Amino acid sequence: MDFPLLLLLSAALFSTVRTSSTVDFQVGVILDLDSPVGRIGMSCLSMASSDFYSAHTDYKTKLVLNVRDSNNSVVDAAAAALDLIKDVKVDVIIGPQKSTQANFVMDLGDRAHVPIISFSATSPSLIPGTPYFVQTAQSDAKQVQAIASIVKAFQWSQVVIIYEDTEFGHGIMPYLCNALQDVNTRVSYRSVFPKSATDDFISKELYKMMTMQTRVFVVHMTQCHGTKLFKKAKELGMMSEGYAWIATSGLMDLFNLVDFDVVEAMQGVLGVKPLIPNSKELQSFAGRWIRIFLQANQDMKPSETSIFGLWAYDTFTALATAAERVGNREKNSEMNEDNVNPAGEPFCLGVSKKGPKLLRALLATRFRGLAGEFNLVNGQLEQTPYQIVNAVGRGVREVGIWTPSGGISRELNLNITSSYSTSKENFRTIIWPGDSTTAPRGWEFPVGGEKLRIGVPQKPGFNEFLKVDRDPQTNSTEVSGYYKDIFDSVMASLPYAIRYEYTPYPFFNPDGSRRGNYDDLVYQVSLQDHYDAALGDITITANRSIYADFTLPYAEGGVTCIVPIKYEDVNDVLTFLQPLTKELWLATGAFYISTALAVWILGSRIISSSRDPPGQHAGMFGYFPFFPGDYLPPPCDISFYFEWKLVSTFFRSLDQIILLSMPFWFLNLCLHICLNFRIVHYMVKGEGIQGSLLCLVLVTWAFVASLLNSTYTASLSSRLTVQRLQPTITDVKQLIKNGNYVGCQEGSFLVSFLIKLGFNESKIKTYKSAEDCNEALMLGSENGGISAYYDVLPHIRMILSQYCGKYMIIGPTYRTDGFAFAFPKGSPAVADISRAIIQLTENGTILEIEQRLRYSYMSSSFTSHTPV
Repeated sequence: MDFPLLLLLSAALFSTVRTSSTVDFQVGVILDLDSPVGRIGMSCLSMASSDFYSAHTDYKTKLVLNVRDSNNSVVDAAAAALDLIKDVKVDVIIGPQKSTQANFVMDLGDRAHVPIISFSATSPSLIPGTPYFVQTAQSDAKQVQAIASIVKAFQWSQVVIIYEDTEFGHGIMPYLCNALQDVNTRVSYRSVFPKSATDDFISKELYKMMTMQTRVFVVHMTQCHGTKLFKKAKELGMMSEGYAWIATSGLMDLFNLVDFDVVEAMQGVLGVKPLIPNSKELQSFAGRWIRIFLQANQDMKPSETSIFGLWAYDTFTALATAAERVGNREKNSEMNEDNVNPAGEPFCLGVSKKGPKLLRALLATRFRGLAGEFNLVNGQLEQTPYQIVNAVGRGVREVGIWTPSGGISRELNLNITSSYSTSKENFRTIIWPGDSTTAPRGWEFPVGGEKLRIGVPQKPGFNEFLKVDRDPQTNSTEVSGYYKDIFDSVMASLPYAIRYEYTPYPFFNPDGSRRGNYDDLVYQVSLQDHYDAALGDITITANRSIYADFTLPYAEGGVTCIVPIKYEDVNDVLTFLQPLTKELWLATGAFYISTALAVWILGSRIISSSRDPPGQHAGMFGYFPFFPGDYLPPPCDISFYFEWKLVSTFFRSLDQIILLSMPFWFLNLCLHICLNFRIVHYMVKGEGIQGSLLCLVLVTWAFVASLLNSTYTASLSSRLTVQRLQPTITDVKQLIKNGNYVGCQEGSFLVSFLIKLGFNESKIKTYKSAEDCNEALMLGSENGGISAYYDVLPHIRMILSQYCGKYMIIGPTYRTDGFAFAFPKGSPAVADISRAIIQLTENGTILEIEQRLRYSYMSSSFTSHTPV
């Protein structure tokens, strides 16, 4: 026998011996064999079987694949599972392909204790369905954080979610919505596509979305529905500049398999898909797989491996490894006693003995596969980083990497120590729809190229800050004022242009009857029938915030009250006695008596009149502290006498006059000191220490007398000026208690505000202009007017400056939010405009506009009003 024939006989004998000693595990495979994922998965499973057992020739176990076609049907998938469990008596099932199919088949596996392992059913709702269902694919819930990070990076405030009405579509929704909510992004609309969606249905949905403000769309669809959507969107012009599209991994992974017209339609789309780490094993497998796949599938020309194929390859490897662990501990005869099924009962399934053992071994299997680390956590493949890809040209290119710990980065770095990042600077250059490199702002306002309609309140009064004039001939509207200037400055500072026009909202009809108010204006904005936004003295209130969103305030808030000022009677003859208080009388008397007593004691030894009768001493005692020069002992120098007499007479007249200025007060004090010193020195010339002490006493008295005189003068002056201005009402509680009438601006929120303060609604009057308020306040409650007027602080200050000196503020200032611009609920413009208001406030632009208003108003007030 020649040597080649011997080799062949030896190989056949070895194969027969190995086959007879090998433990076979029956594995069911349920896939849609006519779909791209089904074809890719089946080819990868076949290659995995060949590669694994070629590399592990010493294994005593072998997986035998029993393939069934589910024909894209839940019923066929369930029937295939029943056949495999009852008739073939499989130990495990790989599949089914779709989440809807798996949702039914997993219950059969749970009843028969047969593990159901799917590498393509990615719906998060399948886990934890049963303990016998295992996802060897990334759950769709793992990619929502990557999508939310993209949305946050570009500061998109709202998105539209488009998904199909299947288990695959619905399963991701709770996770995606929660992730978007965590980054302060609102889902403005959910578009649900039925499985049988026609082109007409898709067109209607897209037209509906075109009329919305949102321009960011998150698409979660299978390849079949996704390709139809993007082709129709391209046809309707929704793949142009200003739009942003984000596709989930199920669609982006198969991008290289779609037709050329779909590729053209998806240009500029962003997407996420699991990151496949590069390795020599992957490169070797990819080259072999593409050659084998193209030979069997002439109608499909993939340019790269699919993540679903790699998951299928790793699934077979993990299951074969687990089977070897189980097979080494079990006898072949025991492995064949799997299922005992009663005849005639299609859903009465036996219980597998190998299934639970295979499941435990599979869950404990860990290795590095072609798709990355294979590690099952709670029946799911452990989360891996995601690629952020951009559809450009015939394929997709990587523009960023997302990791659970580090967020978005340009390069993969698993040892990230920095904080989580969602900066758009971490992206490579992105080509957006319309071949634009500028990131879309995420919304278009207004829709269809029309101008934004800004509602402005039109009223006969209180228009110093915002005035609306309509030309009856041309029917054109001219808006001017402080609020309009601020709005124009804010809109001009935005990083993009918004076309808008002012539309008046009349508060009153031509006959004078009221037509609407501020609440009605805000409500009209929420409807968006006639107004897209509103500006003016619109205070932010809780009730209005229910219907509309407000920007940050651009003017201060607060409500306060003004009342008329009353004047005291200036002709009261007893007014000069009011400063003479009890304390002043006591202080004056004490100094008077002590000074007179000191002068009498010190002067009794040196003045000749000290030997006069007691009555004369008493007269000197009472008279000398005022004018000591009058008690002059003869003989006296005649020149000094006339000098003293002149000054003494001068002081008598001065002390009877109210001295209102500092020079007179100072002159009075100086002359008192000099004269007293001159007189005493003359009288006590040569008398030594007694004369010096007497001079000191008299000088001190002169200072005290002048101080008392100035105190009286100041007190009297204050009473004749400041105390003449008194409010007619000093307390808000007094208004409520007395039942006085109060007023406020018509059409404002102040009526309900005053009712909450405790005022009776019948005691509240409304007015259309500041002139009407002035007339009512002058009349008072007794004459059909009001006793107090309430308004916001800007209007109160305007009235006070217009009617200077007639009114004053009383009571507390009640805190309210300031004036702001109103937009429809959920408007994406609110955030950008609020940021612009902050910027203009910090750089002083708003303050400059306010100062111009004050200067303009003061100039007009000087020329048109007479000061009161």
